[in-house]
Amino acid sequence: MKKVNIGGVPEHFNLAWYLTLKNGDYKREGINLRWHDYAGGTGAMCKALRNKEIDIAVILTEGIIKDVIDGNPSRIVQTFVQTPLIWGIHVANNAPYKTLEDLKGTKAAISRYGSGSHLMAYINAKNNEWNLEKDLDFEIIKNLDGAVEGLTAGKADYFLWEKFTTKPLVDKGTFRRIGNCPSPWPCFVIAVREDFIESNKEDLVTILEIINNTTSKFKDIPNIDNTIADRYEQQLEDVQEWLNLTEWSQNLIDEHTIMNVQKQLYALNIIPRIVDHKKLTFKL
Repeated sequence: MKKVNIGGVPEHFNLAWYLTLKNGDYKREGINLRWHDYAGGTGAMCKALRNKEIDIAVILTEGIIKDVIDGNPSRIVQTFVQTPLIWGIHVANNAPYKTLEDLKGTKAAISRYGSGSHLMAYINAKNNEWNLEKDLDFEIIKNLDGAVEGLTAGKADYFLWEKFTTKPLVDKGTFRRIGNCPSPWPCFVIAVREDFIESNKEDLVTILEIINNTTSKFKDIPNIDNTIADRYEQQLEDVQEWLNLTEWSQNLIDEHTIMNVQKQLYALNIIPRIVDHKKLTFKL
């Protein structure tokens, strides 16, 4: 049986992978798909792809595009979630900040450089017309637990993370959310190491067929809202709002979107150049 390692964030977006694994869908096709949680997010997964610790990553669009341009030998083979990610902008509950303008020039907590939390801090700064050199400062906190510790201790002042994932912390009074920053592109893609694509194309096609079959009918799964609420300790109404806002995809990301992401990252000096979409994607 072919062993395949896949990584993703331990969040509700990836429940479809858990369900297909639990059902034994991949093993029936002779594939031993092993899921690995990356609480550190996109930066940690980029490193894991480079180190060949995983073959496939369900990863933020902007993060993998930046890392492929920086030399990661991987390609995007499909969009996974078509809709934008809604990043909540969070501060410690007892922090003095009330508005986004109050955060200008303060320190953003990021999981690591090149991560979504890092890149979206630039998008937020641009949206609010801040000076990208003077008004941004960063503190590496590794993951959500690190953000709780860092913001509470005052090591950093604000933190961008997916709104619904952090909602339980807002409900508990650990964080306050003072704004949102939607990503201006589809949020998650499926990226695969180039050497894996070359040697395991049939297995990869099978894996995508299985997950796409589930995501295309995901919202119709009986009691899926209750399942998500229980598994991820979320309020039912928050899960229902998230389901209404979220659309999965079964298609390769298009050239226009790839160029739009690159143009915005280039304008923010996050990537050194814009490359042809064929260097970032692979059509199976």
